[in-house]
Amino acid sequence: MLFIVLLLIIGDVLAISSPIQPFTTYKYSIELQPDIADLWWTVDSDANEITFELHMKTTGWIALGISPGGGMKGADIGVGWVDNTGKVHFQDRYASDFAIPILDNTTSNWLALRGRESDGWTAIQFKRLIDTCDPMDVSIISGTNVVIYAYSLTDPVGDINYHEGRRGSRMIPLQSYANSPPENKFAGLDYFEFRMNNDVIPPEDTTYYCKVFKAPTEYPTKRHAIAHKTMIDPNNIDIVHHLVFFACRSTAKFDDNNLPYGVCDEHHQELSSCFTGTATIWAVGGEPIVEFPEEAGYPIGGDFGSKYYMLEMHYNNQKLTPNHRDNTGIRFYIGQELRQYDIGYLAFGTTVSVLALAIPPKVERFMVDSYCPSGFSKVYFGSHLFLLRNHEPELSNLSFEIGHLRVRMKYIVKAPNINSEIEYSIEKTIESAHNNLFVYVDVLELPWILSTMSY
Repeated sequence: MLFIVLLLIIGDVLAISSPIQPFTTYKYSIELQPDIADLWWTVDSDANEITFELHMKTTGWIALGISPGGGMKGADIGVGWVDNTGKVHFQDRYASDFAIPILDNTTSNWLALRGRESDGWTAIQFKRLIDTCDPMDVSIISGTNVVIYAYSLTDPVGDINYHEGRRGSRMIPLQSYANSPPENKFAGLDYFEFRMNNDVIPPEDTTYYCKVFKAPTEYPTKRHAIAHKTMIDPNNIDIVHHLVFFACRSTAKFDDNNLPYGVCDEHHQELSSCFTGTATIWAVGGEPIVEFPEEAGYPIGGDFGSKYYMLEMHYNNQKLTPNHRDNTGIRFYIGQELRQYDIGYLAFGTTVSVLALAIPPKVERFMVDSYCPSGFSKVYFGSHLFLLRNHEPELSNLSFEIGHLRVRMKYIVKAPNINSEIEYSIEKTIESAHNNLFVYVDVLELPWILSTMSY
């Protein structure tokens, strides 16, 4: 297993479901969960506050929270509902543990403005200070925030009831969000997609499932994919942990009439030629649609080396549900013209082992350095970096820097303010791809800053 950072190299879905018109115009919007939850918000830096509007497909209570580490514990949550008389109720709550969040007994910093119910949906507008200085609140940081949400089917009688599986989370840079392109932007373009085909998810708590696909043959000359869409089976939102889409080596050979699929470990030797070139990745918290810079595209067709692709699915079937089937997949939109540059992935990291990633006991902060030799950058001379993604398998409170070292000079690409748990992937757009020329360097340094709990 590799502990990796992936960099996209050059070399919000605005699909809102709610039938309710927002109360005002907002700067940002995102569909938190298809056909279930939508969120709008505007940041007022002068007033140090954010105004939100949350729509959810229910006539019960709805909730939005800011989590310090990705889970419910320690989260600052606003809970609201509209009763039968049309009155809006709203509460400031704090999740001190994995239990029903308690009412904030210090100050109430989630403030309702307006709300209504219509067509089976509930819409509530509310606001909160960016930094409340309240020990039972979580500050909204300038980097990526973990936003959690939940809902119930009924209004509370007394205390709020348990939401069961009606919950979700997204990683959103609330103060600097860039809306993903609407899907209709790519209407009329050619596309190809690879999907699971009603494949059975094993009744195991964790499974890595691999499926090989033959590359599209309808493009005799080189084309460029300009965007891709991750399509998570709506029945498996709580089961799909992440996916990795690989481009197999050009030397890979398979029987086109019997392409391999199944639990990855059971086919590891057969699939060894496919665990090399990453075409894209997605994990919980990632955007469903990614559009590439206008000067670059992912190469497909012609004499492009990969003749096969492989989709690796990571399922978390914690309820051990038998005979559960999946149709998750990924779609690539093909541009009408070739672009100037090709896109690819570059993976950095260190092997996960006792020696490679050992954290001493009882330390609050520990750095693990990884280095790539100069020969590496000679191969990828002149590349531009435009998107940073990382995925930490089992660590929380991690940050990292990627730097170029040459003599006494150091160029840093940072992913700051990252708080994450096992479920999450961080995706950070690097400002101005043109200014991030990946030139020849003597050494590439990757220090991982690990904050740990004392034992």
